[in-house]
Amino acid sequence: MSAFQGIWVALVTPFRNGEIDFASLDRLTARLLEDGVAGLVVCGTTGEAAALSQAEQLAVLDAVLQRVPAQRVIMGLAGNQLNALLDLQREIQRRPLAGLLVPAPYYIRPSQAGLEHFFSTLADAAEVPLVLYDIPYRTGVRIERETLRRIVRHPNIQAIKDCAGDAETTMALIADGQVQVLAGEDTQIFNTLCLGGAGAISASAHIRADLYVAMQQRVAQGDLQGARQLHYRLLPWIQAAFAEANPSAIKAALAMQGLIDDDAPRAPLLPCTAETRQRMQEVLAHLAC
Repeated sequence: MSAFQGIWVALVTPFRNGEIDFASLDRLTARLLEDGVAGLVVCGTTGEAAALSQAEQLAVLDAVLQRVPAQRVIMGLAGNQLNALLDLQREIQRRPLAGLLVPAPYYIRPSQAGLEHFFSTLADAAEVPLVLYDIPYRTGVRIERETLRRIVRHPNIQAIKDCAGDAETTMALIADGQVQVLAGEDTQIFNTLCLGGAGAISASAHIRADLYVAMQQRVAQGDLQGARQLHYRLLPWIQAAFAEANPSAIKAALAMQGLIDDDAPRAPLLPCTAETRQRMQEVLAHLAC
């Protein structure tokens, strides 16, 4: 089983004048590596993959791979045209990387049998491990617990980003031991780690990633009190980070800290409001103490 343990950051895609800002991207990835994260997830939801062309997505991946060891990079692979996804999968797999993050096909809401077919087809074609991305509130379809259990038996599906909000399913997957369970909802990172989860794919961990890494390490060491203290220290920031559509607030916070030059997402997402910025300034000041 591949080692998807630890804190992985769902990386933003910085822009400048509407184009990818590769200088900010490089500066940000360097900082996150310094903070000790396990790896980076490129062109996921937080990376605004849906607003990027295929060529732009591959350009972001190539830029990250110039800075980050391949075994610490996961690439997003999302869509609802299976043949097109297989073509993109083949193109991505020409590059070395740790894995591919794959959500259910959005909008079309296939049956449970259709979901099994979708994931098994991509897994059969996989040359790197797949991380199943279970996020029904974005895809519009829920993968039922028993369907998930069948899907993850495929040897090429080695982890799951758990955003379904179903604690019983989370515990069942951890107890089964077929895949590594990574928290995908940031408020649930501490809970998932305590239940035996392998780690997290986190958007809010762009800020003070060192504290997220420390929390994960303290749980692994059995220091639950210390980990709990870090959870509650981070919680106000996590809540502020998702006060508006992701990644608007996170980009604003990164710009406030000089880690990216421009906080604008791509339309139809908009920069976060003045009220949210004020709240974040207060939260970040407290987090820095």
